[in-house]
Amino acid sequence: MKLIDRLTGRSSELEKIAARINSNMENNYKDAAQDNLKEFEALYYELARNEKLNGKQKARYGAMLDDYRQKMKGFTHKDQTPFWT
Repeated sequence: MKLIDRLTGRSSELEKIAARINSNMENNYKDAAQDNLKEFEALYYELARNEKLNGKQKARYGAMLDDYRQKMKGFTHKDQTPFWT
């Protein structure tokens, strides 16, 4: 399986992980979304380190990573306060 689609310039693996993150966030699966974020981050840095991403791809996926980090601050079950307190 190719990691980068040469026609679209997108990383199929990063796109799959991003889709899982979005799905888990929409369904309020907080722990799974956090795990997917760690997976996305690790793969992004691995691809960037091995020069598998060009400048546009680094910018695109780097911005996605930053956006996910912002959205997921405090997005855990342990930080959730019960409504009855």
